Amino acid sequence: MARRNRTINMPAPYLRRVWLDPARVANRNVYPFALPLLHDDFELRFDKAITIIVGENGTGKSTLLEGIAALAGYDDAGGGKGYMPVDHSRALEKTGGSLSSALRASWLPKITNGWFFRAESFFSVARYLDEAALDDPFGGLPPDFLSHSHGEGFLRFFNERCQRQGIFIFDEPESALSPSRQIEFLKLLHRMNEIGHCQVIMATHAPMLMAYPDATLLRLTRGELEPVGLKNTDHYRLMRQFCDDPEGFVAEALTEATA
Repeated sequence: MARRNRTINMPAPYLRRVWLDPARVANRNVYPFALPLLHDDFELRFDKAITIIVGENGTGKSTLLEGIAALAGYDDAGGGKGYMPVDHSRALEKTGGSLSSALRASWLPKITNGWFFRAESFFSVARYLDEAALDDPFGGLPPDFLSHSHGEGFLRFFNERCQRQGIFIFDEPESALSPSRQIEFLKLLHRMNEIGHCQVIMATHAPMLMAYPDATLLRLTRGELEPVGLKNTDHYRLMRQFCDDPEGFVAEALTEATA
């Protein structure tokens, strides 16, 4: 039986800082260390309980989250501490383990309860927990959990877990959520934030999720992480253009595609 971690009477964030130790990088030409983001003085600080990272595909958001998840003791294919998903062979394609070996972290204090959510592996991880009947420190899965849709199952899963202290890492949760479910996820984030002992680190492309008011919003370019306002993100601007004139927006995009 796994021992449940003792609740620590301190508010989030618990992971305060991560930084790259250049002495631990064996080869700068090998991924992920070839990413422009991971320069010698790379550092990421967490000043609020919720940190949201935005940026285009290929900038390294998922890789960074995998590395942080591995630092917290989670499998970089997804899941919680000590859990290995059924399709763990896919984790061999991930780079979180190699990145975490070159990262250093500052904790106050160190918390390793929580979960690393990856949309593509979420149900495999959940099925593993269900079928293996593991001693889940969060109380186990409902017996009919896997009968739900992806989005409904995801929300139900985390509603069961967000009441407990931990670090929760979400890699593009909107992949599993319709727009209406994204609103429900915002409510879930708010409950986690109000509880005060949940730290959330999330990467997203969804402007609706970026809009959570009490969060640090960071934009990841190919070389830097910088604070950004919602309306200054490319994602918001593009969605605004579409909403202002859907027909014209699509027509222009199709014209450019055939030019």
